[in-house]
Amino acid sequence: MSKKQDRVIMNDDIRAHEVRCVVDGGEALGVVPTEVAMDKANELGLDLVLISPTAKPPVAKIMDYGKFKYQEEKKKKEAKKKQVKIEVKEIKLSVKIAENDVGYKVKHAREFLEEGKHVKFRVFLRGREMAHPEAAKDVLLKVWPMVEDIGVMDKEPRLEGRYYNMLVLPKKDDKKK
Repeated sequence: MSKKQDRVIMNDDIRAHEVRCVVDGGEALGVVPTEVAMDKANELGLDLVLISPTAKPPVAKIMDYGKFKYQEEKKKKEAKKKQVKIEVKEIKLSVKIAENDVGYKVKHAREFLEEGKHVKFRVFLRGREMAHPEAAKDVLLKVWPMVEDIGVMDKEPRLEGRYYNMLVLPKKDDKKK
């Protein structure tokens, strides 16, 4: 949105000759001259805010604009608090990884999945290993049965540059526990 669209037209900035006026409590004054609506807003100690400037006639609301803006900010902050931040943990493996090392890395991956975090398994291909990337895929397919009881494979193992990646998400029912 541009700055011009963010700007609110209120009080003396309203250029329309008449407006459809509504008071904050829900009372509708109907179509009245802008001066009458301004007088009513001043009488109540509130602001006349143009809600829909493109309507015929434009719609204006008599309200406490400062309070309205404060509550909007409060709503935004509350919505931001409720957002779920997804954390992706990365487990790096190699083509020549030993069995006990696989077990150790999988143990950590299982802990992350139980905490509700996403786990990305990565196998880095060095030098001549790039000639046989299926070896990296085999490592990932060897890891998968060890985590499939608590995870869901989001992305199948696939080659991306020098890495073979596989993304595993926690199962939905595990998050509720």
